[in-house]
Amino acid sequence: MSQAVGRESVSDWVEVTQAMIDRFAEATGDHQFIHVDPERAAATPFGGTIAHGFLTLSLLPLLAARTPDAPRLESVTMGVNYGGNKVRFLAPVPSGSRVRARSVLADFAAKRPGVYQYTTATTVEIEGHDKPAMVAEWITQVFV
Repeated sequence: MSQAVGRESVSDWVEVTQAMIDRFAEATGDHQFIHVDPERAAATPFGGTIAHGFLTLSLLPLLAARTPDAPRLESVTMGVNYGGNKVRFLAPVPSGSRVRARSVLADFAAKRPGVYQYTTATTVEIEGHDKPAMVAEWITQVFV
């Protein structure tokens, strides 16, 4: 992994469906109409419903799992989200659009025996849009 610092990897596309947005609203209690009411949301500058920013953030593990060329450690027993250094939501993700992650391994270090930590600088892109949905520096710890 340390040899992969600086290397970029790109995930497969993942569709953000209205059903996914509705389930996220139910799980979080965030039922703002711009997420769950297509008729009212159509009258906004968004032109329809959009994903929650935190839904986009929560897709990072799925997008990482769907990144075939991402560097990986062997013999990992588990990985945990450790936090983030920076998260910015730059553009809304319209319901029905597809997103992918473009990530660069920014840092990798051993924290203690059997525990490693790495940081990825990730941009979540929206298919067909020039502006990304989100940028984040995300930290993961893995246990071997």
